[in-house]
Amino acid sequence: MTSKICAVIDYGMGNLHSASKALEHAHTNTQVIVTSDPETILKADHVVLPGVGAMRDCMGEIKRMGVDQVVAEVAKTKPLLGICVGMQALMHHSEENGGVECLKHFDGEVKYFGDNLIETQGTQTGEKLKVPHMGWNQVSQQAHPMWNDIEDNSRFYFVHSYYVNAQNKNQIKGHGHYGKDFAAAIGQDNIFAVQFHPEKSHTAGLQLLKNFLEWDGQA
Repeated sequence: MTSKICAVIDYGMGNLHSASKALEHAHTNTQVIVTSDPETILKADHVVLPGVGAMRDCMGEIKRMGVDQVVAEVAKTKPLLGICVGMQALMHHSEENGGVECLKHFDGEVKYFGDNLIETQGTQTGEKLKVPHMGWNQVSQQAHPMWNDIEDNSRFYFVHSYYVNAQNKNQIKGHGHYGKDFAAAIGQDNIFAVQFHPEKSHTAGLQLLKNFLEWDGQA
């Protein structure tokens, strides 16, 4: 069987080691390459856009290194997975750092949870919540091949102070709730992105990475 190649884009702002190791573990027949080289990225079968840190810094490096142009090319044909800030970077705009223009692959804004976030559901109703949202949270699924063999409402690991408010609700493929409902996963055609960290989400996270590496980009 021919080995696939998965490129993890290195623009200096991602959790590259743990993401690449989790991808290798999830699918042993895939060669995982951490790279900033456009030619290598464009030749890969699957591409991952990771991200951690402040949006202004992430978008600054993405544009400085020409990653925005590479992602635009990848988005035309190849399965592309955005993770955490990598998901947020695919949106139209983020209100972080006073407002940052993003890559505009999805309509919608990245918004701050707020300094006075109050739980509105369940036994914690009325309780003030800490920001950032850090820890395990359920994700309710909308039908998509990336959820194959993952139970609905499985728990994934989140670390974020900002959340995606997607304008096109049909593009939301997974919902989370932390004081308010937010898009935990979005997808359109050959692009899928998650707010949580699959590489830190144990069995469900590894299954999602496996699904990505076996995904042909058809929703």
